[in-house]
Amino acid sequence: MKASRKTISGLNAGSMADIAFLLLIFFLVTTTFPEDQGIEGVMPKSCPEGVDCTAELHEKNIFTIKLNRNNELMANNELISINELRASIKAFVDNNGDESCEYCHGEKNLTLSDNPKKAVIAIHTDRESTYDNYIEIQDELVGAYYELRQELSQMKFNKKVDQLTEEEVLQLQESYPFRITEADLNQ
Repeated sequence: MKASRKTISGLNAGSMADIAFLLLIFFLVTTTFPEDQGIEGVMPKSCPEGVDCTAELHEKNIFTIKLNRNNELMANNELISINELRASIKAFVDNNGDESCEYCHGEKNLTLSDNPKKAVIAIHTDRESTYDNYIEIQDELVGAYYELRQELSQMKFNKKVDQLTEEEVLQLQESYPFRITEADLNQ
């Protein structure tokens, strides 16, 4: 039998658009998008218990870090490199200027902080500075406090920080409290 030229054989593709639309909706509904983690930080209470938040803060107890739009780093109005920042922070925090700190090893410099509990780190960044440089500053800051707490842990408990109990960790945090403030240079 001979096939007629007028008959067209093929598939009915009328419902293909409906199927593609249903598949699109299915994948949109079932797909999950990962959320950006960002920098984890814990916002402090407005005024912690046992702390006099109305007390005047002396200028020598503030270590100022400035990052300008050219990504130049200044610590207490002196141009420094990121490699020098950690040592500068440690010297400032561990200074023991008022000689009230029994565990401090600082030089007792009268122009630096009185003791670790009064030391405040102030970070000022320009909006046009890079995020990578800001993260490097944060890393050096956290590293400085970690090293100070590690040294105190060895001296006081004869243990590494990761081997301490929760109570011992709290004692280290009270000895070297992490007190920072951040501001935008453009404000």
